[in-house]
Amino acid sequence: MFGRTRTRAIACCATLLLFAGPALAGQLADAAAKAEALASSGDTVAAHEVLRTAIGDFSATLPFSVGKAVFVAADPTGYAMYEPKPGISFKPGEALVSYIEPVGLSWKPAADGKLQSHFTVDLDILSSTGEVLASQKAFGDFTFTGFVRNQEIYATLTTDVTGAAPGDYLLRFRFNDINNGKSAIVDQKFTIAPAAAP
Repeated sequence: MFGRTRTRAIACCATLLLFAGPALAGQLADAAAKAEALASSGDTVAAHEVLRTAIGDFSATLPFSVGKAVFVAADPTGYAMYEPKPGISFKPGEALVSYIEPVGLSWKPAADGKLQSHFTVDLDILSSTGEVLASQKAFGDFTFTGFVRNQEIYATLTTDVTGAAPGDYLLRFRFNDINNGKSAIVDQKFTIAPAAAP
């Protein structure tokens, strides 16, 4: 009744912005001040690198969690580049496409001076009363290898619910950071609408 059709994760790197203020302290404040000085002197590349490194260092201290999880109308074209699906109601046989951003991924050294992040995603589909209807371990399995601890990582998870009866359900994803053994759970409620009358 339930199954996997496709999983995909994409990492993108874009300019990072930090806003220094009273609530910002420690390494981020120091990095912001250094980057500001570098940018003022005309060295925007070095300013960007200082901010990117600081964000990577700070993110490594955060608990592993999920920052955003939304149903989308089609596969995203990049990080934060998606069209949200209006509502949580799906037609019979319509695939559920989830856009999800993990936060606080850990990185470990890899070959050739690179760094690597690795996470898997387990899937559960539950009834409105909490009964587990379907499960799949490692529904998604994602590895990112590069020269920086990229923070702009997202997963696109497509779930096939063909054959599910009309009603309310819960889609549960467990993100597992393979490098440190930590997990984060995110739930998405959804409804299968009754079939249209012929």
